[in-house]
Amino acid sequence: MPDYVPGKFIWNELATTDPETSKAFFAKVVGWSAEDMPMPGQEGETYTIWKAGDDQTAGMFRMQGPQFEGVPSHWMAYIHVADVDAAASEVEPAGGQVVVPPTDIPGIGRFCVIADPTGAHVSLMTPAPRD
Repeated sequence: MPDYVPGKFIWNELATTDPETSKAFFAKVVGWSAEDMPMPGQEGETYTIWKAGDDQTAGMFRMQGPQFEGVPSHWMAYIHVADVDAAASEVEPAGGQVVVPPTDIPGIGRFCVIADPTGAHVSLMTPAPRD
């Protein structure tokens, strides 16, 4: 994972309706391997870490639930911010929209999803302290 420097992209994540098809596709096209693990806070669900060689390069999860109804599979990029709540409070005054309010991911950090004034979506994240 890259160093956590405010303003830098720190993670990319695929939200998909079909993880197995995505695994096969990205293994064949870019050579990634997939390492599955339990998804924090969602019993029975799997989070996949994509690896390029030994390096973690991205993640993937299966979209399910009413919040994803009608949402196509998509990639989400995460930008590091020092304080996700403070950054989220600046979004609407700057002409954007908070799509998903600041939310904790246990053991990972705190994030929100925003749309810029043109409608482009991105996530802001304050990672949990690293060991």
